Amino acid sequence: MTLMWADVQEIAIQLAEQKPDIDPHYVNFVELHRWVTSLPEFSDSPQRGGEKVLEAIQAAWIEEAG
Repeated sequence: MTLMWADVQEIAIQLAEQKPDIDPHYVNFVELHRWVTSLPEFSDSPQRGGEKVLEAIQAAWIEEAG
């Protein structure tokens, strides 16, 4: 499976699994961007990860962690 920026929910699930001790409420976008692009299946262009998609990933992660 390959992950793209549009795979917001799957990215959030993987982040929740890989970083169970992190509270996604307090993750800054620079760190979030680095974590997403470091996921093993991630294969999209890092430049496409703008603020809106990072907000969506963070919101989905918060929901997943809740």
